[in-house]
Amino acid sequence: MHTSSHTVLYDPDGLIEAGLPLDREPYECLVKAVLALTGEDTLTARDLEQIALQLTGHARAVASDVRRRADRLPKDSGPKALTDVVLREAEGRLSVPIEGTVRCVQNRARLVRALYERLDRLDAAIIQAV
Repeated sequence: MHTSSHTVLYDPDGLIEAGLPLDREPYECLVKAVLALTGEDTLTARDLEQIALQLTGHARAVASDVRRRADRLPKDSGPKALTDVVLREAEGRLSVPIEGTVRCVQNRARLVRALYERLDRLDAAIIQAV
């Protein structure tokens, strides 16, 4: 007899995730701190790798939000077309392996910032479309 207290959720469309708002403020603070780093900071390569992992995971979550919002726009709209370009670039940048360097971490931070900027512009475009 097998008893388990775990439930496996099947959510291929990401609808569960879509209902949860992103906790934006801590990541915006992290992005700001990372972009202020210089080569003289005392963070170890392991610390930088951990920060890069955090930013990578969050960038993927923001990209999912961007994709969901872009899907609400007409297929021939300018904001949707630009968003598709931004998302392709984000996927390419996220496919680059993580390194324990300031440059790598700052690239991930710039990506998170760019995705939030696109998300905000999409919100404005959706309001105008309605």
